[in-house]
Amino acid sequence: MAIGAREFIDKLLVEKYAQEKVDNHNEDALVSKVSADDMMYAMNASAMTYKNMIQLNSRLTSVCYGVVSKSAKYNEFAGSRS
Repeated sequence: MAIGAREFIDKLLVEKYAQEKVDNHNEDALVSKVSADDMMYAMNASAMTYKNMIQLNSRLTSVCYGVVSKSAKYNEFAGSRS
């Protein structure tokens, strides 16, 4: 199994960029741009929002079931045939 470009356009791109050099290995490349505390705060806020949404959804579902059951009209069924 050969490694490399198989299609014509890929071969052209490989030829074009084969000699290009990239120099982005500086000290700042590995330093995080976001504070760890800020990230943890954002993750906690997101998790709490999701938890509240789940709890609210559960409560709303319970209330809706209650409303439906109270508004339902049940017909009495006579089980015996006369």
